[in-house]
Amino acid sequence: MIATQKAPPPGVRTGIDPRLRNLAIVVVLGVIMTVLDSTIVNVALTALGKDFATSLSTIQWVVTGYTLALSMAIPMTGWSVRRFGARTMWLVSLGLFIGGSLLCGLAWSVPSLIVFRVLQGLGGGMLMPVGQTMLVREAGPSRMGRVMSIVSVPAMLAPVLGPLLGGAIVDHLSWRWMFYVNIPLCAAALLAAVRMLPRDTERDPGARLDVTGILLLSPGLAALVYGLSEAGNGASLTGARFLTSVIAGAVLVVAFAVHALRKREGALIELRLLRTRAFTTATGGFFLYSASVFGLMILIPLFARIVRGESALDSGWLLAPMGVGAMITMTVTGRLVDRFGGRWIAAGGVAIVLAGTLVLTTLDPATGRAVIMGAMFVIGLGHGMIAPSLMAASYLGLPREAVAAATTGANILIRVGSSFGTAIMAVVLQISIRHEIPGASGNLGEAASQHTAHTPALLTNAFTETFWWTAAILVAALLPVLAVPGRTKSVES
Repeated sequence: MIATQKAPPPGVRTGIDPRLRNLAIVVVLGVIMTVLDSTIVNVALTALGKDFATSLSTIQWVVTGYTLALSMAIPMTGWSVRRFGARTMWLVSLGLFIGGSLLCGLAWSVPSLIVFRVLQGLGGGMLMPVGQTMLVREAGPSRMGRVMSIVSVPAMLAPVLGPLLGGAIVDHLSWRWMFYVNIPLCAAALLAAVRMLPRDTERDPGARLDVTGILLLSPGLAALVYGLSEAGNGASLTGARFLTSVIAGAVLVVAFAVHALRKREGALIELRLLRTRAFTTATGGFFLYSASVFGLMILIPLFARIVRGESALDSGWLLAPMGVGAMITMTVTGRLVDRFGGRWIAAGGVAIVLAGTLVLTTLDPATGRAVIMGAMFVIGLGHGMIAPSLMAASYLGLPREAVAAATTGANILIRVGSSFGTAIMAVVLQISIRHEIPGASGNLGEAASQHTAHTPALLTNAFTETFWWTAAILVAALLPVLAVPGRTKSVES
């Protein structure tokens, strides 16, 4: 039975008042382009390589540099918010992102473009956790679900709109407009922030940076994400590049955890504040769920392009129903989470996503687009229930001073989880291709170029086997999700 929430104490705000609404507008405006930029450039790599007369492996660093900068910036969020205030860091991060976008559009060489993408990523990496921290502090316990629904919107739109927008720009405009398009929207976000955000009152000028922590966690996280990304791009799991990156990253992250637990107060992320059942189960479930769903969003366009021979833009459209489905359920999920708690809503969402994924395990080369899009719509319905529920649940029982640490920690886990899922699905797909097509290296392009009568069916079998792995990870995600506390004891106001 679902446990309803206790009535809020007198004076506790339960509706979305103008102050919270304005804050939500500011955050969504600022975050949406930074999230889109994680995917929008992917479809332009060929055009960039041709324009700069360089190899794909070199131009890939335009994406990799941005991803690593995002990863390295996230750990700085908690300390910077404590030291300088959330409003100040929001404006600084947004300014870095706008400046980086302008410079990327003006880039004159591959090295300059990569450097400017890193600058863009440093600003973009802090925007989501800083914005999330501001919203959680303002919302309090009774409005957490609705606030997390708002935060989830940009993250949901990115994988759907990014490839579509990037493809449209590459087809009809110069690639430089992928960066210029950020400027007017982010300028509006900057103006809205200056006018709507209240002045910082929660800051500690004496907060000292945990230098040891930052030297361990930021490069460790970057190395881990890089190694997983390389695996996702086809690097061998026994190769020096993958093993060195992943092992070094894991060692540094573990070393940081040991350091933070020993240091306690003043650690870059105060892990002792996050040792609650709600945080560990909700973020554990979200880690596994992110791995499965991001892996899925990589597999669908690959299936469309390699097996069905569709264009990048057409394959991108297959993901669009997922965004539509998520937007439908997100509109009601927040209120339900605030009233009933997030455990059973998130569990129901995982079950729905699993049902859609099982449909994908039945694909064959002749399967119509309507079946794939229908399955993605169902997956989107479930996703719209999961993301707000688990994000809200992760804050249950945490004191107000732990909000920044919780936000930083959760964003790190989600980023690593998404990279982990992409890597796992790419590796499983390669192994499946070698199993289905004897003598194949696992390379998708090589396998598809054989042009035998049986190649599409064999490749489809490889994809459906990989979808079963996605389903298995979803089942695993149910275990921590079902352990999330059922009643809300949210962030103390």
